[in-house]
Amino acid sequence: MKVLISDNLHDAGVAVLEAQPNIEVVNKPGMKPEELKEAIKDADALVIRSATKVTAELMAGAPRLKVVGRAGTGLDNVDIPEASKRGVVVMNTPGGNTITTAEHALSLMMALSRNVAQAAQSMREGKWEKKKFQGTELFNKTLGVIGLGRIGSIVADRALGLKMRVLGYDPFITKEAAANLGVDLVSLDDLLARADFITLHTPKTKDTAKILNKKAFKKMKPGVRIINCARGGLIDEEALLAALKEGKVAAAALDVYETEPPGADFPLRELPNVICTPHLGASTEEAQANVAVAVCEQIVELLLYGTIKNAVNAPSVSQESMAKLKPYLTLAEALGSFQAQMAEGAISAVSIAYIGEVSQLDTKPLTHSILKGLLYPVMHDDVNYVNAPSVAASRGIHITEEKVASAEDFSNLIRLTVRVDNEENVVAGTIFGKYEPRLVRINKFRLEATPEGHMLFIYNTDRPGVIGAIGTTIGKHKINIARMTVGQERERGQNIILLTTDTPVTPECLKDVRALEHVAMAIQLEL
Repeated sequence: MKVLISDNLHDAGVAVLEAQPNIEVVNKPGMKPEELKEAIKDADALVIRSATKVTAELMAGAPRLKVVGRAGTGLDNVDIPEASKRGVVVMNTPGGNTITTAEHALSLMMALSRNVAQAAQSMREGKWEKKKFQGTELFNKTLGVIGLGRIGSIVADRALGLKMRVLGYDPFITKEAAANLGVDLVSLDDLLARADFITLHTPKTKDTAKILNKKAFKKMKPGVRIINCARGGLIDEEALLAALKEGKVAAAALDVYETEPPGADFPLRELPNVICTPHLGASTEEAQANVAVAVCEQIVELLLYGTIKNAVNAPSVSQESMAKLKPYLTLAEALGSFQAQMAEGAISAVSIAYIGEVSQLDTKPLTHSILKGLLYPVMHDDVNYVNAPSVAASRGIHITEEKVASAEDFSNLIRLTVRVDNEENVVAGTIFGKYEPRLVRINKFRLEATPEGHMLFIYNTDRPGVIGAIGTTIGKHKINIARMTVGQERERGQNIILLTTDTPVTPECLKDVRALEHVAMAIQLEL
């Protein structure tokens, strides 16, 4: 079998592959697109980092391709839906860069507090500017950590060792889980108002894009210092530039950018109180060796033994089990994703019921799929089918399962109940025919909806003309409704509507729908 390595990979990983007599290794980093298309034609596996773009076109010309392995976490450069359609497993190594990235954030925080980079440059220029570069201590200062996942929790732990006070903002973690880390969980506004240093450790989603914007900078205390080693686009760079120039932000350290590499005219790099590094968060010898060895071992396991590890689009099951489970896996992940996007706040408990024929199957992969779906809208590529249970546990989510042999309304049913604070939401789904997942219950509402695509979930009063007004409003924004499903609760005079649209609902359209009379709630969903 042929394994193609198209990006620079640590020698330790290459050695793992070359040690296998049944594997031919082609190590050609930096190929031009046409060269890559030729080289991948007969490849069984592709090993990448962030440079190679794994597009639908590239995969179409690789009929033997079974697996794409990313030495690292981020998978923005891989067309995962297309890979799934083609049966190509996409793997990453989400734990390999954790310590390294956390340490880089702490290094930048220390460099900001003591003007290390600026003072070093001054010395290179032959100057001795001792008074100019007077710094500030970290001791007793308040660090605000936005995002308390794997990396954010390590940053918090190390900061506590420096005797800093640590505030955390993460709407998807419980207060108990934060307390176990020694972190005071607060609202975003509270964190912005109180923190002396703010560090970002969250994926970029529609909710976190430009989370530090013009309004956010106005809420911060004067002299705050900002660090971003997470994702470009979490900070509005124009707003940061203005806040630095007016003195609201004393200094900033950036390792990631909206455009990478930044253009030659990138204004932030010109400011004396800004430290820029070229996306070095994962760039240590140890991290590069760790992720290279991990991804190559995972590829060997799949090619030689059929074992799937750390896949983002396939659970770890045998081929025989996969044939039976595949439609349920799709349904399970959709139920989890639906609940995550409905939830307003930190999920504290998850209850899963497998009812009817599905209860006779191996439900462990289904539970992993539910948890992956539940966590993905928040964590993106940091969660996969393997680590989802441990990630859920680290966030203080209590999980229970039950199996019920007989079903009343359907031959099989998966019911997912999620608790947020004192409220519970229930969704249930089944399989129609052999392969068609359907949502059949949302709380007390019965319906039949296909859980996929761009969706709009609406609670409304059951009145004549409401559905027409919703359709007209969406149409005004040039958005086409592909499917509509309505569930009715006659006793309370309420409806729920699930709309599937050809294109995502825009923020302006969503605002107008929410403003309609008799519309109580509207939530945008991506399934």
